[in-house]
Parts: sequence; structure tokens; C-alpha cells
Amino acid sequence: MVERSHTAGWLPSVYEPIKKAGEKIVEWFAPRSDASVSLECYTINLELPGVEAKDIDISMQNGTMVVRGEKRFESEEEGENYFFSEREYGAFQRSFRLPPDARAEDIVADIRNGVLTITIPKLVAPASDLRKITIRTS
Repeated sequence: MVERSHTAGWLPSVYEPIKKAGEKIVEWFAPRSDASVSLECYTINLELPGVEAKDIDISMQNGTMVVRGEKRFESEEEGENYFFSEREYGAFQRSFRLPPDARAEDIVADIRNGVLTITIPKLVAPASDLRKITIRTS
């Protein structure tokens, strides 16, 4: 007698190509980014070549920062026929869950040379109330 589990073992393999295609679509529309941390802040850099500040929206909700925008295609050349185009245009979105020590109300963003830099200050630790406890011996 063959025992069957409640989840079919073949399902992941059947859906794997669909999952991988979905990941590729997300990568195509989501700008490349990196994140770093220092003692004072978190920094997120997103590659947004050709995107103007007016076409970017950064919002916060429930501890998640969402960066949305659109890279626009503006061409006024008439009669131009392209053999191919590898440049990407369209809407994009990236979401970042902020750590508990992030000061969301003080986030700043700058764009320069096609790189959006978002600086997220950390909460300042309260002045040290460290107190040494004396250990008594009997």
C-alpha cells in the first residue's frame, strides 16, 4: 500500500518554471539596489538611470518603505525604425521592511548620477543609565 501525503510531491517541480518566470519579471521591473548599515544609519541605494526625481514616490506604511516610479520613454524622432531596443521603460516598485530601530520620520533621499540614495537614521540610544551592581560576598 502506498501512503500519500496531503501535499503532492510533484507540485513544486511542476510550478517551478512559473515561479522562476515570475522572479525574472520582478527582476526586470525592480531596480537593482544595495543596503548598508553604519552606527548612525541605514543606507539604501537604487540604480535609477534616466529617472527624474519628479517621477519617484517614496512612502512609508506599517514599517515598510515603498519606492515607486516610472522611467519614461521620450522620443521625438519620426521615421526612426529600431532593429532592437534593450533599454527598459515603465513603472517599477521596490519595498523595504525597516528594522525596529529606524527613525522613519527622518528619512532623506537624494538622487545623483542615476542613483537614488535613501538614508534612514537609527534611533538614538538613551543616555547610558548603566549602573554597576556590587556583588556582596558572605
